[in-house]
Amino acid sequence: MATANAEIIEAGPGLVRVFPRRTRATPNDAMAFTEPPGLFPPEASAVHVSVAFTYDLPRAEWLAKQWQRIAPVTIGGPGTGQLGGEFVPGRYLKPGYTITSRGCPNCCWFCSVWRREGRTVKELPIHDGWNVLDDNLLACSERHIRAVFVMLARQRHRIEFTGGLEAARLDDWHVDLLATLTPRPAVFFAYDTADDYEPLRIAGRKMFAAGFTRESHNLRCYVLVGWPQDTMAAAENRLRQAWLAGFLPMAMLWRNDRGYRLPEWRTFQRHWARPASVAAMCKEAPCKL
Repeated sequence: MATANAEIIEAGPGLVRVFPRRTRATPNDAMAFTEPPGLFPPEASAVHVSVAFTYDLPRAEWLAKQWQRIAPVTIGGPGTGQLGGEFVPGRYLKPGYTITSRGCPNCCWFCSVWRREGRTVKELPIHDGWNVLDDNLLACSERHIRAVFVMLARQRHRIEFTGGLEAARLDDWHVDLLATLTPRPAVFFAYDTADDYEPLRIAGRKMFAAGFTRESHNLRCYVLVGWPQDTMAAAENRLRQAWLAGFLPMAMLWRNDRGYRLPEWRTFQRHWARPASVAAMCKEAPCKL
């Protein structure tokens, strides 16, 4: 029978990892699956079903039942509301992705991180990787952040901060560290609520002064859209505002706990998710500040 533990247990060879859906970050080795075991299952000592999103829990529980005849099954991951443990490279994320801290001191209404991990940032051992997924890296200590950049400097891939950096916490020394990475990294910020915009504008000016350019598309911005009472006109204006601040915007569609999204918002989000077309749209019409 599947169990949900406060921490995913350590396991040696023979660990099967099962995921409710495949994303860019899902491992693709021979022991990672997104479907039931089939006719010729692998030899397994344990099965971990990893759930990133709450709305994937029903499928995760179904998959756990399918795999329980193969080996003992454990369900875990952020979607279960469990605290995150130590990060193990390549286990639940594709090699190259890394997490060096957990938790966030902010308490945004739409975010589950502070509810799950707490508002005290926990700094983890730093493992090599080139795509940083920390909840709020800039809320970490200076010593930890500098150590992360020492690790990033030795990577042979373009660095990406797809976990996002908080514009309001961006200091000049952070910008200096970002500017030392070669080639220039892809840096993602966020525009979730109205009070994010002024820090975003300031962050854009700092990044431009350090040599980053809008044309390189290395400066990105997640823009939350589609929550209750949001309108497409207002959402489009925020996306254009992010462009005006210096960032290539990307619409991030809000979902409820069941994963429900209005069909028209899904179309809107896809329309604002392709970098080339987004850049063209932003150049066509101004926003309203």
